[in-house]
Amino acid sequence: MSKEKLVRCGWCLGSDLYMDYHDNEWGKPLHDDRLLFEFLVLESFQSGLSWITILKKRENFRMAFDNFEIETVAKYDDAKVKELMNNSGIVRNSAKINAAINNAKVILALKDEGISLNNYIWNYVDGTPINNNWDSLSQVPGQTELSKAMSKQMKKDGFKFLGPTTCYAFMQATGMVNDHIVSCIRHNQL
Repeated sequence: MSKEKLVRCGWCLGSDLYMDYHDNEWGKPLHDDRLLFEFLVLESFQSGLSWITILKKRENFRMAFDNFEIETVAKYDDAKVKELMNNSGIVRNSAKINAAINNAKVILALKDEGISLNNYIWNYVDGTPINNNWDSLSQVPGQTELSKAMSKQMKKDGFKFLGPTTCYAFMQATGMVNDHIVSCIRHNQL
């Protein structure tokens, strides 16, 4: 069956890149620290932009940010920040770049305390994805009380550029929340 005949969440229609992301990644529970960090960075860079903009630049981000290796990003210096600011293949925003470096350092500090990023993040949903049952995209919230609490705690713990809307988008992307609409092919798969 062709991709176009399958029922999907409406936000991904019209772009093969979007549909592939929707079908293979969005909402799939992630537990790998490096991948979780990648999504933290990408979601923070997406703030104020469309996700498709970030998705189109994703491979460039991976190259520019050393495949999101947390230990490497945490060691970035002013010269690396300047290099990133001159990289037209990514979103060039010094606040977001510095937040990514800061957040890598926070993740390493958590690791020194014996807390993996996976455990830290998934603790917000008690280790189990929240399965919502939305009939339409209009029902899907941009943020929730949980994403507000998550953002507040993450800021308290030293993370930057992760507001409630960004946290909720991160939760959706990494499968902490299943926000595929009920008629979507992925809803029951997840």
